Amino acid sequence: MALRVFVGGENFDELRNNGCYYVDKTEMLYELTQESNSKVTLFTRPRRFGKTLTMRMIESFFDISRDSRAVFKGLNILRHEKFCEAWMNQYPVLFLTLKDAEGLTFETAYEKLKIIISDICKRHEYLEKSEKVNREDKAVFERLMFKTATVGEIQNSLLVLCRMMAAHYGKPVILLIDEYDVPLAKANEKKESGEQYYGQMLDIIRGIMSTTLKSNDYLKFAVVTGCLRIAKESIFTGVNNFKSYSVLDRLFSTSFGFTDEEVHTLLKEANMSDRMELVQDWYDGYIFGKDKVFCPWDVINYVADFLNDPEIDPDVYWVNTSSNDIIRNFVERKEFRVKKKFESLLNGGSVIQTISNELTYDTLYKSEDNLWSILLMTGYLTKSDAKGRGNTLELKIPNKEIASIFQDSVAEYFSDTVDIGKQREMMEALWTGDEEKASKIISDFLWQTISYNDYHEDYYHAFLVGIFVGRGYMTESNRERGLGRPDIKLTDDDNRRILIIEAKKSDNRTQMEHDCDEALQQIIDQEYAKGLDDYKVICYGIAFFQKSALVKKL
Repeated sequence: MALRVFVGGENFDELRNNGCYYVDKTEMLYELTQESNSKVTLFTRPRRFGKTLTMRMIESFFDISRDSRAVFKGLNILRHEKFCEAWMNQYPVLFLTLKDAEGLTFETAYEKLKIIISDICKRHEYLEKSEKVNREDKAVFERLMFKTATVGEIQNSLLVLCRMMAAHYGKPVILLIDEYDVPLAKANEKKESGEQYYGQMLDIIRGIMSTTLKSNDYLKFAVVTGCLRIAKESIFTGVNNFKSYSVLDRLFSTSFGFTDEEVHTLLKEANMSDRMELVQDWYDGYIFGKDKVFCPWDVINYVADFLNDPEIDPDVYWVNTSSNDIIRNFVERKEFRVKKKFESLLNGGSVIQTISNELTYDTLYKSEDNLWSILLMTGYLTKSDAKGRGNTLELKIPNKEIASIFQDSVAEYFSDTVDIGKQREMMEALWTGDEEKASKIISDFLWQTISYNDYHEDYYHAFLVGIFVGRGYMTESNRERGLGRPDIKLTDDDNRRILIIEAKKSDNRTQMEHDCDEALQQIIDQEYAKGLDDYKVICYGIAFFQKSALVKKL
């Protein structure tokens, strides 16, 4: 039977029922209830490290309204027979995710939050008819479901639902809150761009958390996930018996992300054992607690692509899952002197920084230490193998994928800040065929960027596109043309002229001339200029080696 992988799905039961490959993380169920004694547990991990799938797995195991024996068949947790008898499908479970509670304005974000709560009520509509549930709670429940509840009722909504479920089932409730910090992260992004509703959203989320997690007699335990631990004083005020596990903690360190052994087994199943070293280079390197882990999103996506095309190379999958503006924001801040540190990181080195394990979104960019903390907690950096002291850690870029994200983000920033006068000179040189002048100006631009050794071809492509975009020309990148896809096509309709550029990365300086010729031959062979007879077409091959560019005209 061919291996099936589950790409992008977060529904545990669906994954299991469809016979898809599952990296077994069920042992954490035993650890969560038998080895940890916390009423409220917060897990913070970078995006795409399996938080939601894990929360859905927890829901499936404990949920009293279902029979989960089939979906857990063959998984590690069933080895704990007495534990499964006592806990499996024995408690009411309330699950919600806040990942969609966002908007350009507070009104929009708050309306989405009300919709999320309304949808939860619809899933538990049986509570409205239960004879064991208080009539006043039923009235609040109806207002929550029809989105007419007051602000106070929204803030008390999860407490009311817990009380109703506990009354109906005669058992305390297990509460699962996924992506708890997304509403605040999104509100802060809008705050940075001029919208001012972070304080309003903080008040709502703090109200929900404090009423639900503090002195809730109807709660068996709660599990909360997010990217950052927001300072307890800011959002978890008064919540007792609370434990947080971040990328720095040893307990539950392998509950999110794939271990070396897990990846090796998966690749063997996919007939990809010979790709293990390649996968390690691209997607390994994170250190959680003291364990090395891979990003599961990347590994699963690469395996899926390989199953369709065994010749395919690793790709940058993580970059497409969310904005990478955090790197850009870091570099743009003139008050922080980070250029030398970024150069060290991009050259495979490390930096030693003081890290805060508790942050608030409204102060993220107030200090350089905060920004390094965000880069660590959100997966752009990881601890090195060297031991740190206290909150002072040695940080590094974990793998090739994240290095390429750094490179492209830095390239884009410096392209956007290029001197406009110099850029005009460069364009004039290209339009007039002045190869020498164009080579010098592009090389000068490269010297203004951060220096590092492992440049890749996509970096130079992104750098060129960044220089050209938004400068009054129609810029096309990797669009079908002739028999292939030229790297860049610039159209100046006013003057009826077009630039076609093919870029190459050279392995050494002496090879640059040859690579320019190869690029120009590609333009000829692939007929990139075919059908453009109404325009003056100028074709260039550009070869790059580190911070040097050689421009050659056809």
